[in-house]
Amino acid sequence: MAETVFEAKNDLEHHLLALHAGRMMEAAFLDALIQSEVFMPIRDEEKHRIQGFQRSTHAVPLTLEADDGTLVMLVFTSPERAKPVVREFADFGGGLLTEFSWVLKRLEAGCGISLNLGWEVGFDMEPALVDRLRAQLVS
Repeated sequence: MAETVFEAKNDLEHHLLALHAGRMMEAAFLDALIQSEVFMPIRDEEKHRIQGFQRSTHAVPLTLEADDGTLVMLVFTSPERAKPVVREFADFGGGLLTEFSWVLKRLEAGCGISLNLGWEVGFDMEPALVDRLRAQLVS
């Protein structure tokens, strides 16, 4: 990435740095993450668009397949953090800024999440953790 030192540019990134530095426990970070806004790259499904109109109401998030076959959704702490990764996926020209809790509620069971893939300061969540967090939100 272009930055040699990851400088926090929002509250979520401050929490992420604190987690990496050992100044924040994982449980506290997850509580902060659930209350935070994240950027979710989405695929452009509209091949024949009319300027100003969006026909599709379905966001297709950027997911990758892990070595073990698990699907992993990519989210980022800001649109700027997504740019280096999204450049590698031509169909993902857009994105959605939304609450992480909204993402959790809509994610299928058994899917992991990678926050800030490609950056030194990130956080990966195994499907079991994602499923547990989702269950906490709906209970």
